[in-house]
Amino acid sequence: MRDDRKTLLLTGASRGIGHATVRKFNREGWRVITCSRQPFPDECPWGGGAENHVQLDLSDPADTINAVGVIQERLNGRLDALVNNAGISPKGPEGERLNTLNTDLMDWGKVFHVNFFASVVLARGLREELAAAKGAVVNVTSIAGSRVHPFAGAAYATSKAALAALTREMAHDFGPMGVRVNAIAPGEVETAILSPGTEKIVEKLPLQRLGQPEEVASAIYFLCSEESSYISGAEIEVNGAQHV
Repeated sequence: MRDDRKTLLLTGASRGIGHATVRKFNREGWRVITCSRQPFPDECPWGGGAENHVQLDLSDPADTINAVGVIQERLNGRLDALVNNAGISPKGPEGERLNTLNTDLMDWGKVFHVNFFASVVLARGLREELAAAKGAVVNVTSIAGSRVHPFAGAAYATSKAALAALTREMAHDFGPMGVRVNAIAPGEVETAILSPGTEKIVEKLPLQRLGQPEEVASAIYFLCSEESSYISGAEIEVNGAQHV
């Protein structure tokens, strides 16, 4: 049977911002296809999730490339939105931030494959489906992509800076197809993986509070909706004015 709902493909859906994004689009009547290295969790509250889940390891280039064909089989020839949300940031033995001097070279490769290369592999592989829908791509960058962050490691930060640059390049290249490409840069968002000491950052924020995953999900939805039909090549800060 054909499913004529708008379709979102989302990486990194299992927790935090990704989980909130699935819930937001699901409430708005979209079909959501999720990608992660884990099987679909039974406790997720949205209907049809298991049938619309693709298990793949974004740190493995071959697995990511091969998954494009699997995803295409789930689509009706069109993809309305691709949200590249998956991201990893390895820590040291005591949970400490890893810098340019002590990050293992293998970890650099894994971080860039997940946080950067997977985004362009999926967008390129699904460009015909995105063009058919005059769809949108949203890359999830980070406040850490523009400054040294006390908790985010060097590999994570530089991969997110590269993803911001990729967003501009993709907006230029995908625009003639009618596909818009934007990014959102979250700051300190209340999720299960907050680092100890985050409260000291929050004290200095103009809004003086953590962001909520639902607030980031709403920004993502805006960039995938007709309400942003003439916005492309932008990176929207979602951080309570942390960037100022």
